[in-house]
This record gives sequence, C-alpha cells and structure tokens, in this order.
Amino acid sequence: MENIKIKSLGPIKEADINFGDLTFFVGAQASGKSIVLQLIKLIADKPSIETKLENYGFVWGSNLDDSLERFFGEGMAGIWDKRTDVDVDGVPYLKSSLSPLKKGTGFVAVDREKLFYIPAQRVLCLNFGWPRFFKDFDDSVPYVLRDFSENIRQFVETNFTHGEPAVFPQTGYGNDRLDQSFDDSIFHGGKITIEMSARKRFKLNVGQSSLPFMTWSTGQKEFLPLLLAFYWLCSAKSERRKGIEYVIIEEPEMGLHPEAIKSVILQIIHLMSRGYKVIVSTHSPLFLEFAWAFNILKAEKAQNTAFDSLFDIDENDEAKSFFDKDLIRKSINTYYFNRVDGKVIVKDISSLDAGNEDLAIAEWGGLSSFASKASEIVSSIAAK
Repeated sequence: MENIKIKSLGPIKEADINFGDLTFFVGAQASGKSIVLQLIKLIADKPSIETKLENYGFVWGSNLDDSLERFFGEGMAGIWDKRTDVDVDGVPYLKSSLSPLKKGTGFVAVDREKLFYIPAQRVLCLNFGWPRFFKDFDDSVPYVLRDFSENIRQFVETNFTHGEPAVFPQTGYGNDRLDQSFDDSIFHGGKITIEMSARKRFKLNVGQSSLPFMTWSTGQKEFLPLLLAFYWLCSAKSERRKGIEYVIIEEPEMGLHPEAIKSVILQIIHLMSRGYKVIVSTHSPLFLEFAWAFNILKAEKAQNTAFDSLFDIDENDEAKSFFDKDLIRKSINTYYFNRVDGKVIVKDISSLDAGNEDLAIAEWGGLSSFASKASEIVSSIAAK
C-alpha cells in the first residue's frame, strides 16, 4: 500500500496520504486518526480479520454495517455512508469489498496478516497484569485491541511461561542497547518477572519489593504492552517477523518521559532497519523534531555519524547497526488531521518548514505552536 485517498469517512472530509518508510499522523483528539489507521488495517488484512473473528465465534455476515461495528466497535457503522469514497493505490475500495469470503469448494481459511497494529488503549489488554483473551472484551471494543491482546498473550504464553522465570527487559529479544535505555528511563533497575503461583501475572521487582501491576507508575504500565509488542516484532534474529510488512503504533509516547520517548524513536528506527514500514500517530513534538532533523540531514547527505550524535551512540554501541542499513535513503512523511468547520482535512506537512507561510506546516500541525508563541513573547519582552 503506497497511497490511500479518502472522502467522507466519519469526520474525515478529505485525505490523500502517501506512505513513507515512516509516516506520522498528528492532530487533535477525535480528528479521525484512529479511524484511518484502523481502515488501513482492515484493507490490508480483511481476509485474516474475518477468519479470526469466525474462529472465535463471531459472525462476519452479509450485513456490512454489522461487520463494520464488529471491526471498528459498537456504534461505528455510520462512519461509512453513501458519500464515502476510498481509493487504494489508484483502485477503488468499495464497501462491498467487506463482504464475507465465499465459503465453499476450494475455500481456504486465511490467518496470515501483513500489518501489526499497536493500539492506543493497549494498557486495557492487561487485566490484573496479564494479557486478556480475545473473547474477554465486550462488543464495544474495536477489533484491533482484541487482536493485539491475543497476539501478545499467545506470544508470552509460548515464549516466557515455561522453565526458568522470565525477566524483563528480556535478553535475546529486541536489542540489548534498547533494553538498557528502557531500563534507564522507565524501569530504573526494576525487573519485571512472571509470577506463576495462583495465576500468571507480571510483577515488578524493585529491591526487596515485588509490586503487582496496579501499583506500577503510569509510564511503566503503559510501556509494558509496547515493550512486548517490540519483542513480538523482533523475535526473528535480524529481519521482519514472517508475513508482517507494516506496523501501526498509536501514541507511543503515553506516560513516558522525553528520554524514554527518545528510546522509543530509536526502537522505531530499529524496526525500519529490519524492513518494516511504520505508521505512528502522536501528540508529542519529539517525534516531529526527529523527522525535521532527519529531513535536513538527508538533504545535506549527512553521514551516519550525524545520527550517532543525535542519539548519543558511540563507536562501540550496538545500535550503530540501525543506521548502517541505508537509513538516510528512507523517507519520512507527516500528515496533519486539521479540523475545519467541523470536518477534517488531512494535510501533507512533511517539509516541517518552520519558516513556511502556512501555519499548519510551520507549527507542525499545532505541536510546536505554543513553543513558537512563547519564544515570540519572550523575545519581544527581552527586546524592550
């Protein structure tokens, strides 16, 4: 999927989005970012979504509004109406494309997915410190949260609940340099273990204390499912997980200090180095600061050492390998979900040019507007 065009989908009046190796979505709450991201998942993986729902006892029937609610969540069928127009890589994607697979002679169930979706509500998948089953959620919950929870649950059950107790951050998954940075900025020496007594659950061991999930800091609780998702994506030695081409991450900054967000950006670069195409929705200016710096370094044909300096990576750092796989040749696109007169127009602000006359571009979709105004006021007062 290289391009998607959308008209009249929920709050979205118009969108024309070209995906880069990394694509950022920014905009206020309830501006349609999640709707577009979930639509991308539905288009990429509709056969596997239908198959999984059927396998768990749900019906993907001929009533397409019911199917839309089954996927987007209760009450969401109305986002796709008679005016809705969706085009993927120049080919119309009709509502009828959501019709059930033909189940008859030659029908083969499909469970291979192309896109891994990390939802914003990911902390809800941890019920008393353990990932919930697919069917444990009520019908109001979007498919992407059910699916994420089930993928993480199966991953943890398969890899970390046998033999010696697992300790997180986990050596052998992801990257040791990243695990250390997550420990430094989030866990501060605490180790997450899996308790296997009355029931399975994650606990945080700090000194002599063993803390249940509900007593953790907000950042630690928010970050654990994100960390497990990174391990899921990086379980292969050095390449993509089989079949997965795209990764969507909603609001990876939730609950995190800027130093921890910087570590997450480095993790996203790690995913790009493995060949994943990544789409991120965010309310944090730090991600766009990275995109802005990347654009300039790319235009100046900077060496990888410039990125080393940006992330405080020395000559012997394991993370140097992230930048040795043609990172400078990757593309980063940024789109602003701009609400105008009650409807959202998605605007390409990829240049992130602070001197642009268009404030949507100059102020990075509003993420830098306060800093810009504060700077102007302070400069004005200082000049007097």
